Amino acid sequence: MAEGKGVPASERVLLLPHCLRPSDRCPGRPTKEGFLCPPDCAVEGCPIRILRAEAERLGYKGVCVAPGGALALRFVQEKRPELVVAVACHKELLEGEEAVRQLAEVPEVWPLPLSRDGCVDTEVDLAAALGLLRQGLAGS
Repeated sequence: MAEGKGVPASERVLLLPHCLRPSDRCPGRPTKEGFLCPPDCAVEGCPIRILRAEAERLGYKGVCVAPGGALALRFVQEKRPELVVAVACHKELLEGEEAVRQLAEVPEVWPLPLSRDGCVDTEVDLAAALGLLRQGLAGS
C-alpha cells in the first residue's frame, strides 16, 4: 500500500457496500448511481455516514455506496481515480480487484475486508477504515 502515499485525496475514491447501513433505521434509498443517503441523515453510528463524511472532508473525488461490483466498477470507470479505497466482503474484494486490473487505466486499490459480513447489517473496523482513508495525506 505504500505506493499511494503521493496520491492526493482529489484523486481517490471510496467504495462502500450498501450492506453496511443499519437496515432497521436507515432513511436512504437505492438509485442507479448507488445507495443515496439523505443530506440530513443523522443515524447514530452509521458507518456509511461516518466514512462518507470523512472522505468528503478530506476532499475525495467521490464516494459510491454500491449493492454490488458492477455499479462500483462503473463508478471507478467514470471517476478515473488514481487510488481506490474499497470496503467489502472478502469475496467482493477479490472479484473487484480482478475487474479493476482489467481496466485501461488501472488505479491502485487499497482493500479493507468487512469485520462481519452476511449481506445485511455488516460491520467494518471503523478505526481501520478511517486510518486507510487518511493514509498518506498530510494534515489529516
